[in-house]
Amino acid sequence: MISVIFDLDGTLVDSEPNYYESGRRTLERHGVPDFTWEQHSRFIGIGTLETLEILKERYGIRAPVEQLLAEQNAAYLDLARTRTEVFPQMRKFVERLYAEGVPMAVASGSSLEAIDAVLAGTGLDAVLTTVVSAEEVAHGKPAPDVFLEAARRLGARPADCVVVEDATPGAQAAHAAGMGCMVIPYAAEIADDPAFATAGLLFPGGQPEFTADAAHDWLTAHRTA
Repeated sequence: MISVIFDLDGTLVDSEPNYYESGRRTLERHGVPDFTWEQHSRFIGIGTLETLEILKERYGIRAPVEQLLAEQNAAYLDLARTRTEVFPQMRKFVERLYAEGVPMAVASGSSLEAIDAVLAGTGLDAVLTTVVSAEEVAHGKPAPDVFLEAARRLGARPADCVVVEDATPGAQAAHAAGMGCMVIPYAAEIADDPAFATAGLLFPGGQPEFTADAAHDWLTAHRTA
């Protein structure tokens, strides 16, 4: 049986505005004003800890990265619990797979606390109960660790798993894990990125183009291939 492993941020839910705002507030508190969405977008798909390590070095921030992470997580959680929206067609897709008994997991670069807050706040925790955070493995995406751990917890072989992703590090991680991949790019302008060339299904227009029916039809064909 095929198992499906979902990325969370930008794939299941539109959480990037919350990550940007929490990061912007944190950086501003430590003397880095005017952190832009364009700057933030370069880190989409990369774990929060790794992002902060890079930004700490880039801007010469003196506070320990653990402090920065705690501050950003606190700001993000306040936003995530009340302001996170599930992409409607993605919710439909997840609920359809759940009704069919398809094993599913979430594998994300976010902290466990952040993942749990988003899933609880959106009601997805009722259907997505297997969760892996990059905090729990040695390396975040584009390394395959989070996806391999998700497969292990589902009791599935990597070759029997399909990853649903929105960003290049996740697509690279899925390929490295030996898993199939469905990509819904977080921005249409990255749809031709070479990292997506290994995807079995690509929605070039991103979430506006994604439909639960198209994704389900492809997955059904993938199961029987």
